[in-house]
Amino acid sequence: MKKIGLIGGISWVSTADYYKLINEGINEKMGGLNFSECLVYSFNYADIKKNNDNNDWDSTFKMLFKGCEFLKSGGAEAIVLCANTMHLIADKLQEAIDIPLIHIATATAVEIEKKEIKKVGLLGTKFTMELDFFKDKLAVKGIEAIIPIEESDKDFIHYTIFEELGRGIVTEETKKRYLEIANELIKNGAEGIILGCTEIPLVIKPEDVSVPVFDTALIHSKAAVNFQLS
Repeated sequence: MKKIGLIGGISWVSTADYYKLINEGINEKMGGLNFSECLVYSFNYADIKKNNDNNDWDSTFKMLFKGCEFLKSGGAEAIVLCANTMHLIADKLQEAIDIPLIHIATATAVEIEKKEIKKVGLLGTKFTMELDFFKDKLAVKGIEAIIPIEESDKDFIHYTIFEELGRGIVTEETKKRYLEIANELIKNGAEGIILGCTEIPLVIKPEDVSVPVFDTALIHSKAAVNFQLS
């Protein structure tokens, strides 16, 4: 089994999900008492959030690069960033480290392609929805991503990711609004919905909407398992 390094704490909630999903995935394939051989480097979310608010991605890059180097020194043979938004600097990190970085959007594009879907709704932080780092990986596979039109909807998603879901807080009111936004994307032609923040599965389940749901945390975890067993 290959050893992987998880960059977590962005947030701790999704990092715990990654750890659970990856270990379950290894055990499902290998059985017995086989589980993932992995290392975790978990950041203080407040430090990352401060950089985000100041649009200081250089500082975030330096932090994550240091984390990757720490994981490499422990024997990690690949890096998994346990957050969608952090993939804004994934390509830059990949250039700086000499081990593979398993990209969440690339893995998601493969799964969407399997469903022969060409247009998807993308939900996530405003960074993920508005910038191109995620959408470009989909475009390589000929997949178009659409995002909420209303600024208030994007603001709501962004706010609740950091202030509610990232803290493990889930309310019926928030879930209802997320589903309204997802259904609006479906009305606008989305054939699937990407849960493009690793906390969004807390409020949107596959059975909640009428089209396929692509849980990026689950997809990314499966890609990590496949790497470990490759």
